[in-house]
Amino acid sequence: MSRGAAVIHRTLMKGNEAICAGAIAAGCRFYYGYPITPQNDIPEYMSAHLPRIGGTFLQAESEVATINFILGTSASGRRVMTSSSGPGISLMQEGLSYMAGSELPAVVVNISRSGPGLGGIAPSQGDYFQAVKCGGHGGYRMPVLAPHSVQEMYSLTMLAFDLADKYRNPAMILGDAIVGQMKEPYEQTPYVSSVPAEKPWALTGCAGRPRQHLKSLYLKDNAIEVHNWKLHGKYRRMEEDEVRFENYRLDGARIAIVAFGTAARVSKTAIQWARDEGIAVGMLRPITLYPFPETQVDEVARKVDVVLVIEMNTGQMLQDVKMSTPCHDKIRFLGKPCAMPTPEEIHGEIRRLAGKAE
Repeated sequence: MSRGAAVIHRTLMKGNEAICAGAIAAGCRFYYGYPITPQNDIPEYMSAHLPRIGGTFLQAESEVATINFILGTSASGRRVMTSSSGPGISLMQEGLSYMAGSELPAVVVNISRSGPGLGGIAPSQGDYFQAVKCGGHGGYRMPVLAPHSVQEMYSLTMLAFDLADKYRNPAMILGDAIVGQMKEPYEQTPYVSSVPAEKPWALTGCAGRPRQHLKSLYLKDNAIEVHNWKLHGKYRRMEEDEVRFENYRLDGARIAIVAFGTAARVSKTAIQWARDEGIAVGMLRPITLYPFPETQVDEVARKVDVVLVIEMNTGQMLQDVKMSTPCHDKIRFLGKPCAMPTPEEIHGEIRRLAGKAE
């Protein structure tokens, strides 16, 4: 290293813990939650660290209570977060709809496990529909970010808080048991806010200003229709301005993988092996699952011979890929509902599609 060069400090940490570090760096001082595997590192970390910096940790009596605590704290203008896994997120759906209707920001983390029902604690991406299509009532939407590394568990959590405040809307981090539980070094990059700190809408007392309120109930003539069109406009702005994705080795590719999260991370190894064999393959990785990179998927699909969608489920993002492009004859699918596809399995499928299978 040359004299005067910046020293990069890297920390070995679990993905779940990196979410906490990112939340605290972004100014989150309130966390409420309820235990469920495989996300329990998050409340454990927050219970140990928030009180030391003047924050509040509370283990609620249920996930239903949790999301309503989140609603109240958000209404006061504070940054607040919760985390759970699929069954717990299901119990939060009514509250999430109330928050979207009331235009209240918060960050919700789903470290997903296999289902449906109680399922098991194996890693899965089976909560894609729940997250991206929003399981609560009323047709609301929320930004959904899909990290594929510990570094992104940290950085995308900071981004999630900014997106939540920018749009006055809940935002979700969708991970899984692998990226949540694995350890790897990451850089604690400083948080730089992209949104104003002031929240003039927050309920902080009416001294010196007109009385205001937050609500999701609209009973006057046409009021709820007006409100829904307002929300719709906000979602359209998200779709125009917040699409994030990674192009990985797509130059000259004849086969394009579309995968997110852990499935994308594993796919990179298989792509490297295939490239070493002279197979032209690359990947489009959605980082935002909502808004989904529809235009980018279509552009890639038109250029390649085959689009291979890989998911840790039986085909959920697959539907969004098909809606993004008319090139349905090019689309293939590789899915494992309750396990991580191995690099060997993905490599074998790439070889088969390239006509090189033994």
